[in-house]
Amino acid sequence: MTEMNRLTADDDLFWKVHRLYGPLLVVQLAWLFDEPLERATVQRFHEHLSYGFLARRVVTTRFPLARPWWAPALRALPLDWRTEPVRADRVPDWLAAQTDTDLDPITGEVWRLSAAPTATGGTVLSLVASHVAVDGGGGLFAVADALERLRADASPDRAASAGRLVGDTLSAGLLRAHIADAVAQVRAVAAGIRGAIRARAVHEPVRQPRPETTPVALANPFQPADLLVSVPAADWNRVAAAHSGTANGLMVGVAVGVLGRSGRVTDGAVRVEIPRSMRGLDDPRGNASTGVAVAVPYRHGERTDLARLRAATKRAVTAHDDPATTPPLQHLQPVQVLLPDALTRRFVRTSKAPICLCTNLGDSAKLVADIAGIRARAVVMRPVVRAGDPEFFRRAEAGLTVAYSGDGETVTLAVAGVDPDRFPDRDTLRRHVAAELTAWGLRPRFW
Repeated sequence: MTEMNRLTADDDLFWKVHRLYGPLLVVQLAWLFDEPLERATVQRFHEHLSYGFLARRVVTTRFPLARPWWAPALRALPLDWRTEPVRADRVPDWLAAQTDTDLDPITGEVWRLSAAPTATGGTVLSLVASHVAVDGGGGLFAVADALERLRADASPDRAASAGRLVGDTLSAGLLRAHIADAVAQVRAVAAGIRGAIRARAVHEPVRQPRPETTPVALANPFQPADLLVSVPAADWNRVAAAHSGTANGLMVGVAVGVLGRSGRVTDGAVRVEIPRSMRGLDDPRGNASTGVAVAVPYRHGERTDLARLRAATKRAVTAHDDPATTPPLQHLQPVQVLLPDALTRRFVRTSKAPICLCTNLGDSAKLVADIAGIRARAVVMRPVVRAGDPEFFRRAEAGLTVAYSGDGETVTLAVAGVDPDRFPDRDTLRRHVAAELTAWGLRPRFW
């Protein structure tokens, strides 16, 4: 009996969000080239993606307690090839517009590749994928595999590419597979409840309450303000080292400083969520990450102490990796998987979004910067929260997201202000980000 690639707890969470709100959460990988890309080249890249790690769909079952699983996609959205040039100052808007697309995990139409010429003779390229299908690490893995096959002039082939990891629908033994998974889920729930009880004295960093503020009059739906900003990697690393920190710590320090400048947080500890990749070699999971909550000291008018932040992060990661000190909610993930949509909807109404979410993809951008011998001037990957009711974001007490990606020469931050009253527009967000980076002695270049 072939082992099925069942949805993980993270996959399931994003799948539930998709069913309740549609493609609210997506990931985007974007390239900016100074030279033009040929349409035939991009089309071949698209074909490799169509048979690769991204080409997956959710297969559901009514068998009690058995989880959905991944199978090869039935179809893919066609290449979106534009001919109207994009001005340099409109690139961020063009990229944001590409995230507004219908994605369907049931058919496997979970990603879209778009390209357009730039007014300066180059190309801007965007790959948007549903967070149900992949996290940032999964998206980079899918793209790196497709680009490697493109460089090798290989034919699109699911069996020979990372598409082989997706899995397939069983032609026989399906009932036995569902029974086995249902039994495994019951055992996982029992173990999770026992673990949560043992860890009931473990507490995560507390959230600062959202400061009272006068609501800003905004359009509905509200699209969270976003921007892309680049800094020379040598400058970034030099500043981090000068303050006894790391490149990751500097990103977190900048994010907390931006929140402070906006008035979203006050003096004290700021809870920052830091995703950690758990992806292994030939890992079939769409989402293979976990989150660690770190209490980051903040004092108005001061830069974040990167040495203290480094120590706090190390303590949080060590505690998270020990089952005895893993927070109770982590143990209860198997319970979350079995919750029906009606109950999930009730929990979502009262759940809170991260005040600060900092995703670090390291220098992985250099793995995907070259397409058919043409190297991108800049590459960025970012999580994107699509437009919604401003009251939804206020109720969820959303704050700020920052994603770091580098290619060895340049560090690019993708910043999104999800608090509609603190970051009502891109100009406000840019003002806070520019002031914070300047305070660290960095010279930002905004896209």
